[in-house]
Amino acid sequence: MATSIPKDRTVEALTEVWASIAALLESLDDEHWRRRTPLPGWDVHDNVAHIAGTEASLLGEAPPDVEIDRDAIDHVRNDIGAMNETWVVAMRGLSPAQMLARFRQVTDRRLDVLQSMSQEGWDAASFTPAGPSTYGRFMQIRVFDCWLHEQDMRDAVGRPGHESGLAVEVTLDELTTAMGFVVGKRAGVGPGHGVTFALTDGGAVVRHIHVEVGERAHVVGALSAPATATLTMPVGVMTRLAAGRLSAADGRPRVAVDGDETVAASVLENLRYTI
Repeated sequence: MATSIPKDRTVEALTEVWASIAALLESLDDEHWRRRTPLPGWDVHDNVAHIAGTEASLLGEAPPDVEIDRDAIDHVRNDIGAMNETWVVAMRGLSPAQMLARFRQVTDRRLDVLQSMSQEGWDAASFTPAGPSTYGRFMQIRVFDCWLHEQDMRDAVGRPGHESGLAVEVTLDELTTAMGFVVGKRAGVGPGHGVTFALTDGGAVVRHIHVEVGERAHVVGALSAPATATLTMPVGVMTRLAAGRLSAADGRPRVAVDGDETVAASVLENLRYTI
């Protein structure tokens, strides 16, 4: 199964985001590590444990022998959530310094594996959180996930940053793959319409995502007719809305709409698509 996900670019993006996370964590004191993030039930330490645990799993490490009571934890809703929680719970006893050391050790090992991986291995069929695809697509999703968790931690401690760069570009590549589903399926925008997301950084548009709706909604390089609605917003607002970190009501003041307000409102209300 061939993949359109470039290996070197994606591995470089993972290198970037993991280095950025490590630099952030090095700057925090113990109190910062216990601050609650936008994710229910998780503080900064838990986010780091989640990333480290996922990468440890990809190295072949068995999940910790920790029993998770799903009925007692509201944010655990499925098997993936339960597996994530086992790593988080198992590492809660680590000090911040120990947790950072564990994060560095696991991500360094993962980079060694990824850098030495053959193109055949990169293109091999694989499970991904988005359904069956290739290992390369899974790694693109890992960039998306790790960057979002970095932003969760930055929001918790009031240290904004890493809002541009290769990891952000790869995150937007992954987010773009879901916009046809969001516009056509979740928002119910009908045939003959088009929606444009104009994503900004510092006020300047850095990415257009055009979705055209025919028999099904799909992302295109350019719309064949003027957009039914254009939604202009900062990259950080778009990603937080898509990942459920920000509600449509809270995000709406930072979204400029040109065109059909009803279509735009439906898209915003249904923009969240991650589990």
